[in-house]
Parts: sequence; structure tokens; C-alpha cells
Amino acid sequence: MRHFDIIRKPIITEKSMQLVESNNSYTFEVDRKANKVEIKKAIEEIFGVTVVSVKTINVRPKKKRMGQYEGYTSAYKKAIVKLIDTDSIEAFAI
Repeated sequence: MRHFDIIRKPIITEKSMQLVESNNSYTFEVDRKANKVEIKKAIEEIFGVTVVSVKTINVRPKKKRMGQYEGYTSAYKKAIVKLIDTDSIEAFAI
């Protein structure tokens, strides 16, 4: 699997921005088959930073409704990546 196939997109929410400011941790949506070692290598190669730790969460689909139509949101895997204090990722710059 290529590095750009593993990392899908950054997740930019209020909570993820608080993690960036307080803990130097960045949140990404990643491929569901990727493991922590692959995610660490992909982040280090793409952004040129040093990763300290990787935490992963499998996000389950949620039931949503729009009027009479019901459905589910898509399931995905989320990775929270902690970097060393001197590194940062420009995609999350405020």
C-alpha cells in the first residue's frame, strides 16, 4: 500500500485543534486496513516529521435521517498522531 493511499484526509474539528495546541497531536482519517506501523511510516514520509505515538479508533456508522429517508453515515478509521515538540504539520496551521 502506498503512503498516500493510507492517509485519506486530515480531520479538522474544534476538538482536534485543541489536541494540536495542547498536545502536538494531529488527527487523520486513514485506510481501515492500515495498522499503526504503516500509519507512522506514511506520516513521516509525507510530512517529513518524527512521530512519537499513534492511536487508532474505528468509528462506527451512525444512523441518520433526512425527512422520510433513513440511512447510515460511513464507517472509517481515525488516527491520532503525536509528534515531537519541535515538529508541526502545516495543513493544520491556524
